[in-house]
Amino acid sequence: MDLHLHSTASDGSLRPAELVAKAASLGLGYIALTDHDTVAGLPEAIEAARQYPELTLLPGVELSTDTDTGETHVLGYFIDTRDAAFLAALERFRDSREGRGERMVARLNALGVNITWERVKEIAGEAAVGRPHIALAMLENGYIEKFEDAFHGYIEQGGPAYAEREKLTPAEAVRLIAAAGGLPVLAHPVTTGDPEGTVKALVPAGLVGLEVYYHENTPEDTEAMLALAARHGLIATGGSDFHGEATAGGALGGTEVPVAAAERLISLHDSSNRPRRSV
Repeated sequence: MDLHLHSTASDGSLRPAELVAKAASLGLGYIALTDHDTVAGLPEAIEAARQYPELTLLPGVELSTDTDTGETHVLGYFIDTRDAAFLAALERFRDSREGRGERMVARLNALGVNITWERVKEIAGEAAVGRPHIALAMLENGYIEKFEDAFHGYIEQGGPAYAEREKLTPAEAVRLIAAAGGLPVLAHPVTTGDPEGTVKALVPAGLVGLEVYYHENTPEDTEAMLALAARHGLIATGGSDFHGEATAGGALGGTEVPVAAAERLISLHDSSNRPRRSV
């Protein structure tokens, strides 16, 4: 199973239907499409998953939030994609992300990194422009040797070409997901720098899960996150953060996650009065 996947609807390299087909070919039983700040890929993914009765798709989203020390990401499962307030919020985030991207390209140009906004938008295609698309344009033009170099030297928070976007706090993201009928889960908690403090702040807002199993974790990290989830009564979930073969993230299905993670999320969703939106 793999509960953290991205498609071309955000910054992945596979279309939602291609992603579903690949997951099925690998023999996965549960997957979740969790594109950044958008649910636009879900209809295609849900339709594709109907072809694979052995595969259960959990509809999801990943919201990017800001803290004093960097970004914190919050996953949401079983979002009501018809919720008008939630969709309006996502539209604001996408508009803000695009404006931020254009400013970062201008700052890169001022630094002598000559990529064009038009090319970045071509790379993004149907997706809202994000930093990975800028990184790919830099890689294409030979300004960096590896995809990750764009973040470490240029467009990371605090970097010389970084630009701000509309702020959303982790607690606001958790409440936004819960208000849309979703189940909020803290993504890759080790990367927050303060997993314990972050969890303590988010549980009162409605956090239900912790991404314990993650492709960058050491065995010690996973054990620590498993204990943290247990202390706060959170569902221990996990996933690869797959974006594609040539981009950042883990391999599709490459992170070992107990099937109980998906089963507990589905059970919690089904125990509420919200209509189930899985396939």
